[in-house]
Amino acid sequence: MLSGGFTPESWLIISHRALLTTGPKTFPKMTPKKNALDTLNSPVRAEEIEWRYQSATKDGQKVIVVPYITNRCVMERFDAQFGWDGWENSFDQVETGFICTITVTLPDGRRVSKSDVASRTGIEPVKGGCSDAMKRCAVQFGLGRDLYRYPKVFIQTTDKFIPDWANRLLDALVLKMNQSLPVQEVIVLKPEHAKSLTPA
Repeated sequence: MLSGGFTPESWLIISHRALLTTGPKTFPKMTPKKNALDTLNSPVRAEEIEWRYQSATKDGQKVIVVPYITNRCVMERFDAQFGWDGWENSFDQVETGFICTITVTLPDGRRVSKSDVASRTGIEPVKGGCSDAMKRCAVQFGLGRDLYRYPKVFIQTTDKFIPDWANRLLDALVLKMNQSLPVQEVIVLKPEHAKSLTPA
């Protein structure tokens, strides 16, 4: 639970304009189609997210961090959705990185493949590049797309890593997002905000 600077009242509430129809025009009744990938596409939990340092502000007093799904999240979600033997992946090397292709078997027996690419990483170029390509490919199936609606997050620190106190606030932010609570488009996490969290 957040209080103080993190109360829902202080966060931006984005309203949506309803679409109105007029006149006698009618439309055929549509039956909602159940999402066949509910397990795969459900909101990403805090323990499935890796927050990465992206850059520092010009004054060096804050850093920007961004959320990514972990490779373990990809494997566990695909196992849960399709079974350990119901999906497979493959990698192809390209000039600057790797292409990952994930193929799944749907309940009706159809096989669906999707691919995406990632560059080699600075540390462990092959392992990191393949891992990033696999995570990007998983997004093609819908896993982790909810992270695209996350706010821009700043952390008040002069370090190039995420302080322990900020990790607690990031976990709380994920919970807010998964509960569809209102949040600001830009958030600045400060040490005093962590003091307002209910002890675990």
